[in-house]
Amino acid sequence: MSEKIIRKIQSFVRRSGRLTLGQKYGLNDLWSQYGINPIADKIIDFDTVFKKQQDVILEVGFGNGDSLLQMAINEPEHNFLGIEVYEAGVGRLINEAHKNNLSNLKIIKEDAVEVLKSNIATDSLHGFQLYFADPWHKKKHHKRRIVQAEFMDMMSHKLVNGGFVHMATDWEHYAQQMMETLELHAHFKNTLNAHTYSPRPERRPITKFERRGERLGHGVWDLIFTNEK
Repeated sequence: MSEKIIRKIQSFVRRSGRLTLGQKYGLNDLWSQYGINPIADKIIDFDTVFKKQQDVILEVGFGNGDSLLQMAINEPEHNFLGIEVYEAGVGRLINEAHKNNLSNLKIIKEDAVEVLKSNIATDSLHGFQLYFADPWHKKKHHKRRIVQAEFMDMMSHKLVNGGFVHMATDWEHYAQQMMETLELHAHFKNTLNAHTYSPRPERRPITKFERRGERLGHGVWDLIFTNEK
């Protein structure tokens, strides 16, 4: 299961726009405190970048950062690493983390696939979170979805034995693809019965985005699996 076979297909679009003063402050003035600038082919030493040596949970594509911020506040016993390319979201999250004096949250503003391939050690992550990733709803764009067999192969290598994968989506077809991809993988096991989605765990905060979807009658599907290798 070589990491080299991952296809170079981006699962994201780099959005740009005007930044607020707070977002700029987070991106510029506070970056040295919360940001990580990966160096090509150099593994990130979590024991050095985080203040405390604790289990590390990775979240990819955190958007505006609301749920990741709340988790970092609620779970000081865990270190959180967020990867996102959306500058406004990155700036906002860093600014809010500073306001809350958090020391268990670090941010990378790069392509998550490249970071995982080059900068994250094998057996170094205790959890992987992917909430409301771009569903790329058109059939011709499904290949852009980040949840593919190759990506999950790599994720299994990076997670410790017994580490968790928690995904959530409001797009039913994507939920079905996630379920199929995880269940077909040799190393991932559903924490519930086969083909069974999980109730939203208390630790995953409900975002404004999710509440708006609920008001519009949208469903949400959570999947929680463990890595067993």
